[in-house]
Amino acid sequence: MKLIVIDMQKALMDDELYNFVGLVENIVKLIAAARENGVEVVYVQHDAGEGTGFSVGDEAFEIADEVAPHAGEKAFVKTCSSSFTNKDFAAYLEEAKDDTLMIVGLQTNFCVDATVKSAFERGYDVIIPEGTNSTFDNPYMNAKTTYEYYMNEVWPGLFADCVSMDEAIELIKEQRPGD
Repeated sequence: MKLIVIDMQKALMDDELYNFVGLVENIVKLIAAARENGVEVVYVQHDAGEGTGFSVGDEAFEIADEVAPHAGEKAFVKTCSSSFTNKDFAAYLEEAKDDTLMIVGLQTNFCVDATVKSAFERGYDVIIPEGTNSTFDNPYMNAKTTYEYYMNEVWPGLFADCVSMDEAIELIKEQRPGD
């Protein structure tokens, strides 16, 4: 299993995200559990392009301090919604021969959704813990409704297993080396 942390970047860390405080707390908890139990944490960052203020080298591009990678943890940069559009990311996961990905991050209806579906298409078992992805209001749905729509209607039973935080922590603990 690998824990994939998508787009938890300073530019997107905003209390207008649905369940912002809970999102950060849950992802911090999962990252800690992963590190304690030998589950690799892999980061993905979105680069919106030079001059946008949200690109490599910009402060807003950096991963938020609360969830920042430790030395030696992998980070990949993408320019499209799916993390798999970064060929190095896709190759790294394929070479690792790990068939389970726990996916968390931003935004539910864009990069998280695209990555979940791309992972599914590549044969990965995808796990999405509750309260570990979020988004902003959009012209059609508020952020809470968008989150609930993906967690309860779009992903479960087809693209991913949507599990409680307790279940997610247990699944991580089961990965402990030597167990």
